[in-house]
Amino acid sequence: MKDKSFAKKPTENKTNVDRSIVVGLDIGTTKIACFVGVKNEHGKIEIISMGKSKSLGVKKGVVWNIQQTIDSIEKAIEDTQKNVKEGNLVLKHVVVGIAGQHIRSMQNRGSYSRTDLSREISKEDIKAFINDMYGLVMNPGEEIITVIPQEYNVDGELGIKDPIGMAGSRMEANFHIITGQVSNVKNIYNCVQRAGLEIDDVILEPIASADAVLNEEEKEAGIVLVDIGGGTTDVAIFHEGIIRHTAVIPYGGNVITQDIRKGCKILERHAENLKVNFGSAVADKSSENEVVCIPGLKGQQSKEITFKTLAHIIESRMTEIISLVKQQIDNSGYADEIIGGIVITGGGSKLKHLTQLFDFKTGMSSRIGYPCEHLANENNQDLLSPMYSTGIGLVLKGFEKGNQMRIVNSKEQDEDTEERGKFFSQVLAGVKNFFVDEEEEDEDENGKEKKN
Repeated sequence: MKDKSFAKKPTENKTNVDRSIVVGLDIGTTKIACFVGVKNEHGKIEIISMGKSKSLGVKKGVVWNIQQTIDSIEKAIEDTQKNVKEGNLVLKHVVVGIAGQHIRSMQNRGSYSRTDLSREISKEDIKAFINDMYGLVMNPGEEIITVIPQEYNVDGELGIKDPIGMAGSRMEANFHIITGQVSNVKNIYNCVQRAGLEIDDVILEPIASADAVLNEEEKEAGIVLVDIGGGTTDVAIFHEGIIRHTAVIPYGGNVITQDIRKGCKILERHAENLKVNFGSAVADKSSENEVVCIPGLKGQQSKEITFKTLAHIIESRMTEIISLVKQQIDNSGYADEIIGGIVITGGGSKLKHLTQLFDFKTGMSSRIGYPCEHLANENNQDLLSPMYSTGIGLVLKGFEKGNQMRIVNSKEQDEDTEERGKFFSQVLAGVKNFFVDEEEEDEDENGKEKKN
């Protein structure tokens, strides 16, 4: 009699497991970048794909051309999907960053009375409290984008950061409320949706960048984040682990490029190349003897520009931006509480000697912020550029707020189906063999009986 044991179930393939992903979409003035992130077994974020395109329809964080912005978003998404190494992944839901000179922030204190006192304060109570804040009356043409609770007061008990699980009938809280122009916010939504995407959440960009480059200890000690983008410079101030102040300064890297273009009388693309490759934020660090040659227009001679001249132009504009940052720090009321100093990130932070200028003009220590705080070690080193802080921060915020999607890409589905098919074929074959063997045994026994 043959072996009637069934085939064993194949061992589980770890690649055939649902993966939670978050897609962050950074709609900036100079670029539109898309990031797809997953969490590994250690809780770190691994970026499995990234794509970007030139931002053609956005100025100072505001959409100026709808169709060009849609085209740029579509190109970034297409580039991201091509770079996915784990099968065919169709991107649909995104966490979007928002900035721009129309963004405003304000402080507000609210109260909330609970009706069911037999149970403890729950997440639903906190959610209802926050939703009440979205009903505040704003100035004409403005709407609330984000409501961030700071500290709670439960039945007179002050300074509570997380009241969930406590008993109490009345809650009060300080809220940091971020608003924007209705038309500008609506244009962002329209562009993303017309590009075939759905928005899961909208996050203020400096808050996202802060998550990417700061750790909890720095936020607790008190720190200033300065995100220098192409169109704007965003400021976020943290103290005791809570965001205390945000602001958007309507100057960024592009205005420096324009200063170089006008000051040196050259084309914009040449001005950008000069800034990126030879620019310095401190003129005293540059030499009069070092010269770069810029090709002239047709029929004109080339132009020589000294590194010293270039640095003077950059330093003048950066000094103005830093003075506006310092003004925001002073206005926040937390200037004396900031122990961690200033962290500079964004594409504009790549200027040489920038931290030295910040140190000198603000009297505070500064460093460049790289988005590596929560990234897995195996990530591509190119992703650690400060210019990607916002995009990576959006992915982090998506996981924090539960915006991740459970997906199995098509390649994994095919492999899983194939494995399951093989398994059931083996089972059916085993069942068939079992009955064939039984019939053979019956025939043998019948034959023996006839002979006898």
